[in-house]
Amino acid sequence: EEPLTLPTASEAQTPPRSCDPAAPSWLLAPSSLPWPVSPPAPPGSIMPPAPPWSVVDPPPPRDSTPLAPPRLPVLQALSGSSFPPISNFFSHVFQIIKIFSEDGMGKVVEIPADMTARDLCQFLVYKNHCVDDNSWALVEHHPALGLERCLEDHELVVQVQASMTSESKFLFRKNYAKYEFFKNPLSFFPEQMVAWCQETNGTIPPSQLLQNFLNSSSCPEIQGYLYVKEMSRKSWKKLYVFLRRSGLYFSTKGTSKEPRHLQLLADLEDSNVFTVITGRKLHNAPTDFEFCIKPNKVRNEVKELRMLCAEDEQSRACWMTAFRLFKYGILLYQNYKIPQQRKTLLSHFSAPVRSVSENSLVAMDFSGRIGRVIDNPVEAQSAAMEEGHAWRKRSQRMNILGSPSPLHPSSLSGVIHRTQLWFHGRISREESHKMIHQQGRVDGMFLLRDSQSNPKAFVLTMCHHQKIKHFQILPCEEDGQMFLSLDDTATKFTDLIQLVEFYMLNRGVLPCKLKHPCTTVAL
Repeated sequence: EEPLTLPTASEAQTPPRSCDPAAPSWLLAPSSLPWPVSPPAPPGSIMPPAPPWSVVDPPPPRDSTPLAPPRLPVLQALSGSSFPPISNFFSHVFQIIKIFSEDGMGKVVEIPADMTARDLCQFLVYKNHCVDDNSWALVEHHPALGLERCLEDHELVVQVQASMTSESKFLFRKNYAKYEFFKNPLSFFPEQMVAWCQETNGTIPPSQLLQNFLNSSSCPEIQGYLYVKEMSRKSWKKLYVFLRRSGLYFSTKGTSKEPRHLQLLADLEDSNVFTVITGRKLHNAPTDFEFCIKPNKVRNEVKELRMLCAEDEQSRACWMTAFRLFKYGILLYQNYKIPQQRKTLLSHFSAPVRSVSENSLVAMDFSGRIGRVIDNPVEAQSAAMEEGHAWRKRSQRMNILGSPSPLHPSSLSGVIHRTQLWFHGRISREESHKMIHQQGRVDGMFLLRDSQSNPKAFVLTMCHHQKIKHFQILPCEEDGQMFLSLDDTATKFTDLIQLVEFYMLNRGVLPCKLKHPCTTVAL
């Protein structure tokens, strides 16, 4: 951020512009400063420096009308700034919204009108001490319609809230798939579904796939069969559909692209694409892969929604991702790159500041009669690793000599995994499926839970190629010590944390490495 500068005495003598033309004469705050400035100083005097978050109370009004009572305390967030909250004097530029977590708990937040979804997510991450891995998202949830979508990072939260009903709400949760198509575009856009428009006969090279979607001068399109629900009816029709920058069309004559055979289904400009979360029974859908194009003006009118249904999950992801790319274009790529650029700029600040006493510490070798300083950094690192392994062996030996086994409830090894973000206790198989679906369903997503069929076992639930798989983790005993294994004792672990760390580095018998833990946060 650019450094903030205070006005000099000579600059303060000129009345600055006010944001509100109807503001009183004592409101003389420049539009570039979010706090009021002191009155003009006499010529030749120097203004005393003041912190940018100092609070200046306004003078009482000329009439005797009492001031409004103070409001209840709420969390205040400043967009693009890390300064403390400013005075309630500027409350007219703030809006109150409520954010819900997946456990149903809510938190009231006061945000400025120009705060984006990314800024609000970063504020919530900071307030709730979450790991900021740029995968948190704000979800627009409509329970009455059974729809939800993740807000784009650049969208203004207040504007989105203005189009929502009183029953709708914002959810704060993970979404690993938000920008996954930038990392692996070929898995999101099957070759048979991507083509050029009729005006430019040709094919899109795989290396140029995303460039053509982001370039407004090119004209790729998505084509294929979709089930389309007829307006005000329960019946569905299978139509050949084309998604272009100008809108979503269907062909009235087979797969013909001639303009006279194309009819507009939905406009992209004033609409958003949503996932249907109510299941196929509510709308009598032919498959489980429903999605919906909802005009921004529509609130609770189900008749105005354009309900669509794909053949499989990959096709649905292709249609919904292409809709976002056609609607927002290069903005999506900028949203994807901003966290990476910010991480690069702050990389030289990431190392913790060491004190003088810490800098004076050196690695020592006490294996001989007298200690010696280890000057070689490689040898020092090797010694540290050996010490760590020795500590683990000592803890295992203590278990054998008389402490409870790792699976005993009173043992630390038997309960420490319950403090991990990826462990979710006694949730059902269906609840684990729902959690992975909601948080993106990308390769390497995982969670661990208690087994419902075996009270002494655990289950690893993970996602690979958009399919959810389960692996049972069973206890086993060797030389009087208890271990855990998911590959029939070929690889044994003393606790679940050791198991997860191993499979995050090694694929083993799993279809892929563990990468993205499914986590929830309590606001």
